[in-house]
Amino acid sequence: MDSFLTSRIVTDILNGLTNGAIYGLVALSLVLVWRATRVLNFAQGAMPMFATYLGMGLLSYHWPYWVCVGVCLVAAFAIGGVTERVLVRPLYGKPEINPIVVMVGYLIILEAFAAAIWSTTPRSLPAPFSPIDWRLAGQPVGLSPFSLFEVVTALVVMGAIVTLFRFTRLGLQLRASALAPEVSRLLGVRVGRMLTLGWMLSTAVGAVTAILVASNFFTGLTPQLMDGIFAFGFIAAAVGGLDSPVGAVTSGIALGVILQFVGDYLNSNAIILVALVILIVSLMVRPSGLLTRSAARRV
Repeated sequence: MDSFLTSRIVTDILNGLTNGAIYGLVALSLVLVWRATRVLNFAQGAMPMFATYLGMGLLSYHWPYWVCVGVCLVAAFAIGGVTERVLVRPLYGKPEINPIVVMVGYLIILEAFAAAIWSTTPRSLPAPFSPIDWRLAGQPVGLSPFSLFEVVTALVVMGAIVTLFRFTRLGLQLRASALAPEVSRLLGVRVGRMLTLGWMLSTAVGAVTAILVASNFFTGLTPQLMDGIFAFGFIAAAVGGLDSPVGAVTSGIALGVILQFVGDYLNSNAIILVALVILIVSLMVRPSGLLTRSAARRV
């Protein structure tokens, strides 16, 4: 049993679960802003990155780690709210390409500002838990306390988002504001506030992801921190379905495990190719997402 738990296959599965949890969180943040405002946010990686710089920069002044995390979340809420009010709100009702172009430009601007203010040199962040793998019979298991924390965080955030949208009045208002804003206004829903709140929540979820990624010993905090992660998170969101929080996290975890095996057993250079193939095939089979229900929507 000990040799099995420390085997190459089990190690790949555990490492894949850790990577997949990160992809799932990115996908979840995309799903959150899509369900709340029906906009694809291509700056979903840059906005949390900027918030992470604002909060974690306080570590240099000897602020406690968890206080800095709280500042990151507050900054993420603020960035998400201002972005929706200033950049996105004038684009509602416009052609769908308009928000995409604006958010891609916003991505470039945020990364350029971050590089100008904090430079492109990676900044190491402390991990809240040990990143050293547990050992069994002297052999590494492939799972560390920090890796377990990443997976648990992804599941907890997913559960909170699912609960919000399915079982709360606020979640119902968020969904209704995105799908039927005029009807929602007639029913007394403050649609503008709901749209802003959707962006704020999405950026906060993204900030949690950025903190986890930046705390990785091999990554550090850089202006381009989330670029590659965002690509895989976007694929996970598209495969799972942009209307399914559970599908986003499930697809992200599955994608992480699959790509881990591809990199270990085939070729690490084939990881991106395989991810794109998975995306294309899933869209051909089920364009709305593999885990999105096809039933009529209720709001």
